[in-house]
Amino acid sequence: MSRNRGVVYIGPGKVEVQDIADSKLEAPDGRRIEHGVILKVLTTNICGSDQHMVRGRTTAPAGLVLGHEITGEVIEKGVDVEMLEIGDIVSVPFNVACGRCRTCKSQDTGVCLTVNPARAGGAYGYVDMGGWIGGQARYVTVPYADFNLLKLPDRDRAMEKIRDLTMLSDILPTGFHGAVMAGVGVGSVVYVAGAGPVGLAAAASARILGAAVVMIGDFNKERLAHAAKVGFEPVDLSASDRLGDMIAQITGSNEVDAAIDAVGFEARGHTGGEQPAVVLNQMMEITRAAGSIGIPGLYVTEDPGASDQAAQKGNLSLRFGLGWAKAQSFHTGQTPVLKYNRQLMMSILHDRLPIADIVNAKVISLEDAAAGYETFDKGAAEKFVLDPHGAILNAA
Repeated sequence: MSRNRGVVYIGPGKVEVQDIADSKLEAPDGRRIEHGVILKVLTTNICGSDQHMVRGRTTAPAGLVLGHEITGEVIEKGVDVEMLEIGDIVSVPFNVACGRCRTCKSQDTGVCLTVNPARAGGAYGYVDMGGWIGGQARYVTVPYADFNLLKLPDRDRAMEKIRDLTMLSDILPTGFHGAVMAGVGVGSVVYVAGAGPVGLAAAASARILGAAVVMIGDFNKERLAHAAKVGFEPVDLSASDRLGDMIAQITGSNEVDAAIDAVGFEARGHTGGEQPAVVLNQMMEITRAAGSIGIPGLYVTEDPGASDQAAQKGNLSLRFGLGWAKAQSFHTGQTPVLKYNRQLMMSILHDRLPIADIVNAKVISLEDAAAGYETFDKGAAEKFVLDPHGAILNAA
């Protein structure tokens, strides 16, 4: 009998916690990987990008073990692993990266050239990302461990701060990357689209980078109330379709220095219907001339659930000429987590970034994952953290 259990995608709208295969030091194609480790998963988070698959908005196959936000303890390692020991607690970047190819050597680990035969970039438990088994489970295999894993330096401190440190695997570096790529700095006026966990992480990142004003726009009043509670300026998008005017009510100007799209392709317009390009077009409208737009929100090459044929193939109706005319800069793609996670870890350990409170982290058991997915999909102002072995819940 397997000792492993994980969250499995059954089909649109449904996940189940099931017995899954025991983790082995093997790549998806069955090759032995002596550069890998097996982790006992301490925390693993439900991500908004997981929801895209669960909603049936990607080509994810049934049977996929989900989960790419992983923090764990090393319990087995291959003979080529030199920098880690059994018992180390580590944060796992959601990017699977070899550390050896051209892009990895330039810290562009989100588009590693070797870990996915189909395209650049690999990730755990995600469609078209190389077949690496997901980490919403009791145990998980991590390849190229010396390169990929961030060792948390003090075990007791790590467990004390685990609700915050679990955000290092994805949403905190992703939000930070969005803010950095948007050019946020001291005195910046910033608008973040989306008050979900990544949007809140982007807003928190803008704040520690020195922004003067950080606004967050959303239709979800519960999420906006939480954003206001943790110190950001809420923008209720249901109040008007003139975003610039609402921004001007807060700052006195209808333009911002930097904009961050933390929504992605399932964006909705003021009328309530899906408009996959609406956020990008709004970003170009409100960002000042020569300003920058960071786009950590997910956009896909195929969206079978889209309302129009163009969007089903990833083609969006962008006002790109507006962005060109304003000489704006755009940055897209998966976040290279390794570029930021150590610095962000230090900010957490030294009490500079209480990210768990900012994203309203809620710890639940692995067996409650399906309920967590359902609640999150309804727009709850929470970030669900799964606790597969009771390391947090039983210690409380």
